Amino acid sequence: MIDTGAVEVFLTDGHRQAADRLGAFCRQELDQVAPESDAQARETARQVLAKLGQGWLATAVPARFARSEMPQDARGLCLVRENLGYSSPLADAVFALQGLGSTPLALAGAPAQQERWLPAVARGEAMAAFAMTEPEAGSDVASMRTSARPEGDSWLLEGHKTFISNAGIADFYVVFAQTDPALGSRGIGAFLVEKSNPGLLFLGPQVMSAPHPLGNIGFEACRAELIAREGFKLGMRTLDALRVSVAAAACGMAARALHEARRHALKRQQFGKPLAEFQLIQQKLAQMAIGLDASRLLTYRAAWLKDQGRERLTSEVAMAKAFATETAQQVIDAAMQVCGGVAMLSDHPVERLYRAVRSLRIYEGTTEIQHLILARELCKDVDPA
Repeated sequence: MIDTGAVEVFLTDGHRQAADRLGAFCRQELDQVAPESDAQARETARQVLAKLGQGWLATAVPARFARSEMPQDARGLCLVRENLGYSSPLADAVFALQGLGSTPLALAGAPAQQERWLPAVARGEAMAAFAMTEPEAGSDVASMRTSARPEGDSWLLEGHKTFISNAGIADFYVVFAQTDPALGSRGIGAFLVEKSNPGLLFLGPQVMSAPHPLGNIGFEACRAELIAREGFKLGMRTLDALRVSVAAAACGMAARALHEARRHALKRQQFGKPLAEFQLIQQKLAQMAIGLDASRLLTYRAAWLKDQGRERLTSEVAMAKAFATETAQQVIDAAMQVCGGVAMLSDHPVERLYRAVRSLRIYEGTTEIQHLILARELCKDVDPA
């Protein structure tokens, strides 16, 4: 269970009370939900979605579309993802994709699009997907080749997207495509594609180290609705809105790893005494705890500032995302070292975390991109004299 004490200065009573209820829900419904294969992950994701629809998914959509058990702000979003990351990385991924797929509609969708999908997302009745990445377009989003051309009241898409979570099982996709390649990023639009639309193709799954419903999708004269002509800006706004929550998920995974390492160190006897009495083990546990608290403070500082209405949080969010995800990798690796051979077994919580955490350093902006963003902000408007 996540202890909010380290970051309570950033939270309201409403956050704390909801976090307690969320912790109990996660223990009862989601703890160690960990499919053993990608095929099983596709089935489990739907089950998890329905459970999260019991008041927690609404944190990912504006309050006017659904009521949430958690305050619907950046801190609430972080508390949800931190608890889910602690209990089940798959559940966290399911939640994250609901946010990624619904945020573009919440920010720029037509009222009919919003009413059709956002309440269903919050209830866990509609699964969302966010389709931006292509084989030749990752961090360089402007190089995407998927195209869109108008035809009557709709658009036709042609192209291929890869590394798409919920590919083949989503009820709707937010797809980014070039409407005018000559304009670069300014020629990228955002489109809504429902699973039943003619021309939408599931091109097969992609297998990750941690079971996850990932795959390729294609478009052949695929019917789509326009969400926004300035799709690049919308996509960046979406990622900006949710990036700090990636840091929170990393904190949750690191907290679980520390819990498992501490418990093992107290129980495991070697050379006539518990591992926790050996100074090298104590050093590892101390370093893990320091890294985790620093990550949480950076994360909830950024979320709190966002909730205070700060418009520019580029540096704070970049710091939180880069530091928390890198630190989580280090904490989980240290936990595996403390737990020893037992943590190498595929059914051990730390081994699952070891595989699950790696993607957090890549998606929604790699660590390297976060460092570039931060450096750019640091050097902005500085007089070299």
